[in-house]
Amino acid sequence: MKGKKKKTSPDQRIRIAWIAFGCLWMILAIYFLCLSCSSEMPSFDQLENPSSIQSSEVLSEDGEILGFIGFENRSDVGFNEISPNVINALVATEDARFYEHSGIDMRSLGRVFFKTIVGRNSGSGGGSTVSQQLAKNLFTLEGRAKASSKLGIVKYKFMEWIVAVKLERTYSKQEILAMYLNTVDYGSNSFGIKTAAKTFFNKSPKDLSINEAAVLVGLLKAPTAYSPKLHPEKSTARRNVVLSQMVHYGYLDQDEYDSLSQEPIKLTYAPPSHNEGLATYLREYVRSYMKEWCKTHTKTDENGHEVPYDVHKDGLRIYTTIDSRLQKYAEAAALEHLSSPEGQQAFDKELKRRNGNPFVRLSDEQQEKLLVQAMKNSDRYYQLKQNGMSDSEIRKNFKEPVDMTVFAYDYKNRKTTVRDTTLTPWDSLIYYKKFLNVGMVSIEPGSGKVKAYVGGINYRYFKYDNVLSHRQVGSTFKPFVYTMALQDLGMYPCTEVPNSEVCFELGYGQPDWCPKNSSHDREGEMVTLKWALANSINWVSAYIMKQGSPEQVVRIASSMGIGSDPKTKLEAVPSLCVGTAEVTVMEMAGAMATFANNGEYAKPIFITKICDNKGVVLDQYTTERQTAINPTTAYLMIQMMKGVVHSGTGTRLNYKYKLNEYSTEIAGKTGTTQNNSDCWFMGITPKLVTAVWTGGEMRSIHFTNMAYGQGAALALPIFGYFMKRVYQDPQFSYIKDAHFSIPEDFVEPDCDAFDNEIQNEGFVYEF
Repeated sequence: MKGKKKKTSPDQRIRIAWIAFGCLWMILAIYFLCLSCSSEMPSFDQLENPSSIQSSEVLSEDGEILGFIGFENRSDVGFNEISPNVINALVATEDARFYEHSGIDMRSLGRVFFKTIVGRNSGSGGGSTVSQQLAKNLFTLEGRAKASSKLGIVKYKFMEWIVAVKLERTYSKQEILAMYLNTVDYGSNSFGIKTAAKTFFNKSPKDLSINEAAVLVGLLKAPTAYSPKLHPEKSTARRNVVLSQMVHYGYLDQDEYDSLSQEPIKLTYAPPSHNEGLATYLREYVRSYMKEWCKTHTKTDENGHEVPYDVHKDGLRIYTTIDSRLQKYAEAAALEHLSSPEGQQAFDKELKRRNGNPFVRLSDEQQEKLLVQAMKNSDRYYQLKQNGMSDSEIRKNFKEPVDMTVFAYDYKNRKTTVRDTTLTPWDSLIYYKKFLNVGMVSIEPGSGKVKAYVGGINYRYFKYDNVLSHRQVGSTFKPFVYTMALQDLGMYPCTEVPNSEVCFELGYGQPDWCPKNSSHDREGEMVTLKWALANSINWVSAYIMKQGSPEQVVRIASSMGIGSDPKTKLEAVPSLCVGTAEVTVMEMAGAMATFANNGEYAKPIFITKICDNKGVVLDQYTTERQTAINPTTAYLMIQMMKGVVHSGTGTRLNYKYKLNEYSTEIAGKTGTTQNNSDCWFMGITPKLVTAVWTGGEMRSIHFTNMAYGQGAALALPIFGYFMKRVYQDPQFSYIKDAHFSIPEDFVEPDCDAFDNEIQNEGFVYEF
C-alpha cells in the first residue's frame, strides 16, 4: 500500500522560497561580481606569460653567479633545480592538500567565509592555497581590488580564487610550486629560492638539506622576524615548526625530527650586494655595458609594442668569460701582497716619515685643488648640493667631525676590514688618498677571453676602476720597441748594440732629450738586445728607436691593440721608447697576449652571450682578430721576455715565489714610471697572460724610493701569488703544463756569441 504524500506546510514553502530567492541573488551577485572584476583580471596572455620583476644574472663561464643587476635580487629556477626537501617543507607548511585541490581548498574557503563574512573579522585571513598566494604575488590582485572595504575584501578574494583556478588549468602542479618559490621574499634583499639559497647557505636550491629547506620555508611567514641572521633563536623555533609539519604529513619520521631539530642553523651568510662578492668591478663594467646594450635591443611587450629591454627588470642572463676560480685567486693575490709588509704597510711607514702627507712635491695650493675636486666628486657633496646648500656651506659641512665607518686593513690576518671612527669628511678625503690600489686583468691568449678582472682593492670604498684607467706604462712599453727592432730592422735577440747615451733633437728651440738609465751596469759596453730588455736599459731602447722611428713603434703597438680604447692617444714621439704613453691595463693585457698567440691579436672580450629569462639567446660574442706581427717575431720576443724572468728584473718570481718549480714557460716585463708613480708587471704564459698595475689614486701619490716603489717590488708579487695558486690547483694543470708554440717555418738565428752569453747568465736559450 502506497503511503500518502506528505504535504508541505506553508512555513516550509516560505523557507524554500527564501532559499531559492537567496540562491538566485547569490548567482546574480556572482555574475555581476564577475562583470566588475573582468576588467581587472589578468588576460590569458598574462597568465601564459606572467610579468614579474627579475634581476639580471651575471654568470661566470664555469656557471657561478657573480652577482645581480636589478631592483630585486631575484632570478628563476625550474622545478627540477629545486631540492625535494624544499618542496616537501613548503607543501607541509603552507598547503598540505596542494596535490588534491584545483586552486581552492574548500575547507579553508569555509573557514575564511565564516571568519571574515559572518564573524566580521577582516584581519583573519588564512587558508590561502599556494596557488592563491601565487596569484596574489604575480598579479597584485589586492591592489587592483582596492580591498580596504568589506566589499573590497570579498571582491579581492573572489578574484584570487578565479586566478588560482586559471593558474591550475594553465600550469602543472610542479610549475606552480616552482613559480611560487621563485616569487616570494625571503628577506635580506633576496627574492626567490635561488637567491635565498645563495644568500643564506651559499648553495644552489637543488643542494639544500632538510634543515636548510625548513629554515627558508619558515622565513615565508615573516622574513625579518624569523631571519636566521638577525634572530637565530626565533628562526630555529620556526624551522622546528616546519619540521614538525613535515612529520605530521608524512615527509619525515619522528626519529629524523628528533635529530634534525637539535641541530644548530649553520649559515654561510652573503647577502646580495653590488659592493660585495666576486668581480665587483667587472660586474659594474657589465652593468654599464648592458645599459647601452638595452638601448639598441628590443622585445615585444604584452600589448604587442616593441620596447627596449630593461636590464634591471627583465631577468637577462649575461654569461661572462670570467672563471670564478681564477677570479678568486686574482683577488686573493692582490690582497695578500698589498696587505703585506712590502705593500701598504711599507707605504704606511713612509707616510709617517712624511707626517701623513700622501702627496709628494705638491704645494699646499695644489693639494687644496686636488682635494676640492675630490670633494666635488663625492656622494656627500652631491647630496648636500641636492639639498640646496651653497659651495661655501658644503665646505663648512665638510669641516665638521662626524661618526663614520672607514675602510682599513687587518694586517695581522692579511685581510680587509672596516673600523668606526670620527673624522671630518675633509679629513676622510685625505685618509682615502693614503691607500695604494691595483688594476689586474688575466686573458686567455687564443680566445681573448678575460678570465680574471680586479679593478681595485675594495669596490664599496674605491669605485674607480683601475683596469680601465689610463696610466703611464713605463718600461712595459719597451717590448713594442724591441718588436720593431726584430721585425722592421732585421735585428735578433743576440744582436749587439752600444749601451751608450742617446739623445734626440726635438727642434723648435727645445733642448735635446737624453733619457737616463736606472742602473749603470755595463754602460759603455756592447750588449745584446736580450740582455738589454731583461735589464730594462733605457739607452738601448733609445738606440733602437733612433734606428727606426716613433711612427713605426706606434704602428706596431696599434696593431696589437694599444689604442683600442678610444681615450688612448699614442703620439709618435721619441719618449715612447721609455714608456711615456698612458694606456689601460686592459689594453696592455691584450697586447701582451699577442706575443703568446703567435703574433695574432685577439681583442679582449668579457661577455660570451646574453639570454632572456627563458634562456633564448639574444646576442653572442666572439673576439675580433687580426695578424699584428709575424709568428717568428712573436716567438723571439717571448724568448727575450723569458730572459726578464730568468736573469733580469723579474727574477724574484723564481727565487722568492718559486714559480720555476712549476713551470719555466714564463715570460714577463717589469715597468716603473718616473718618480715611482706607476708600477707594472706583465706576466706571459702560454695559456694565461696577466697585466698588473699598482700605485696611488693620483700620480703624486707614490713611494719615494725604488726599494718598494718599482714594478718588480709592488706589481710583480701579485702575479707571483696569483700564478702560484693557479699552478697548485690540479684543475689548471693545462696552464701549468703548456708550452709556447714554435712557428712552423722558424729558423734558428746563427749567433753563437749570444748562445754563449745566455749560458753564462745561467739559463738556456731555447728554440
